[in-house]
Amino acid sequence: MILMTEFFNSPFGLKLTVREVVGQIIDFIKADTKRSYKVVIGTDSEQIGNSDADFVTAVVVYRVGKGGRYFWRRVESGRFHTLRDRIIKEVLISLEVAKDVLLELKKEASALDWDFEIHADVGENGETRVLIQEVVGMIRANNFEAKTKPESYAATKVADRHV
Repeated sequence: MILMTEFFNSPFGLKLTVREVVGQIIDFIKADTKRSYKVVIGTDSEQIGNSDADFVTAVVVYRVGKGGRYFWRRVESGRFHTLRDRIIKEVLISLEVAKDVLLELKKEASALDWDFEIHADVGENGETRVLIQEVVGMIRANNFEAKTKPESYAATKVADRHV
């Protein structure tokens, strides 16, 4: 069973709904409309011993070449017996959050210039290399741009720091 909090945390200690996160993203983009932006979703996880796994999802708005802001949410889930199962769960959580964020963004920010990506915690080196095709296929099947290591900073850097 997944225990999902409805709120995202900001680096400033605020608890925000998806709608409020999108409002913050829009404000950030409107502050400098001459720049290009990426809105990125990524999830990382950690299995702690024999207990449940922690999944952290990051929502990042990146002002290309000039920094960004991020928001994160923790989800606790049951034990996973394989790395593949845990990675697939990361992608499913990212897809769910991405759909919610994108729905709000399309309502409120359709006139603004931004790209949208999902970052997966898989790469050519290590155990996850055998999962790249499957994970990228899942993301693309949902009509999202997919990035893997070393380009998947939302999962491998931002979400990872809160796992």
